[in-house]
Amino acid sequence: MTNHIALFEPLIPANTGNIARTCAATNTHLNLIEPLGFKTDDKHLKRAGLDYWNDVNITYHANLEAFLEASKEGELFLVSKFANRTYSEVDYTDTEKDYYFLFGKETTGLPEEFMRAHEDECVRLPMNDEHVRSLNLSNTAAIMIYEVMRQQSFNGLELQHHYENDKID
Repeated sequence: MTNHIALFEPLIPANTGNIARTCAATNTHLNLIEPLGFKTDDKHLKRAGLDYWNDVNITYHANLEAFLEASKEGELFLVSKFANRTYSEVDYTDTEKDYYFLFGKETTGLPEEFMRAHEDECVRLPMNDEHVRSLNLSNTAAIMIYEVMRQQSFNGLELQHHYENDKID
């Protein structure tokens, strides 16, 4: 079983770098759907991902169709403010499945026609839509994957870690 974050045509290197860091921390596979709005050797991307970029399992997909073909054996969720059910209503506990969480482009989200065709797979994070247009992409990805990991009992993650100069012990 693998959890996947997929970014559809991401534009902002810092968001992708932050998401890459979250992927490294949670053993989540990162899928980048081209075209990208930046080069992956971009200094801003590496700064946001720090030195974790090399520890992320990344797959590049030429387009949305290529991503859908590669993910067809798993369970796909489209994360969007336009969804009718919340992300926390879904059961992600089956550790035999691959879960894919597809996020749209920062400026326009996912294509409307595509979302309408996959309405049953859409989930949203609750928010006050009167005050903000959307949540930050990297924050949303982190909230989403940590809910999944919580339901999976943080499988594969350290629940405790002791450091040489631990401030608590």
